[in-house]
Amino acid sequence: MSFILLMIVFRSILVPLKAALLNLLSIGAAYGVVVAVFQWGWGRSLIGLDDAVPIASFVPMMMFAILFGLSMDYEVFILSRIREEYHRGHTNIDSVVEGLGATAKVITAAALIMISVFLGFVASPDPIVKMMGVGLATAVAVDATIVRMILVPSTMALVGDPNWWLPRWLDRLLPRLDLEDEPRTAGSAPGTATPATDTAGNP
Repeated sequence: MSFILLMIVFRSILVPLKAALLNLLSIGAAYGVVVAVFQWGWGRSLIGLDDAVPIASFVPMMMFAILFGLSMDYEVFILSRIREEYHRGHTNIDSVVEGLGATAKVITAAALIMISVFLGFVASPDPIVKMMGVGLATAVAVDATIVRMILVPSTMALVGDPNWWLPRWLDRLLPRLDLEDEPRTAGSAPGTATPATDTAGNP
């Protein structure tokens, strides 16, 4: 469902596919840290645990659901700005630079708030709550720094204009949900700026 929604909004196949794959990277890193700390005992004394604790069956599912919501929020935020710059007529690399520069501080601040909240769970005496706190803090830290601030812009810069490629037959089938209500003349291609006109229709 998220792949389809992102494809409709951003009119692209690679962008939603990359978002899904990178989300798996973030949650995989979080799962690894939870296993290392709570099953293997790496640094468990730092969070107030004396013995290894089995991972509750519902914890991975809850972690995935919460991280998915946060990571897609960051993804849509940064991609919306990059796409906006691209439709203004900027090149792909310039759009990535402008989009990252405009959103990096906001995403970092939001991630720091969530990391602080989740690290507060570690103070709980309940091992399950500690588990959720360590896992989610790790997931958000990895997602907001390595994934959204490094991997997303770098992969978009490397791929170039094909980031926004969508087959014509699929473009005709999908409904249009423009986030920014971008004005566009008939037949204008993505990345082409639309000339401004006055009320009489003159340039």
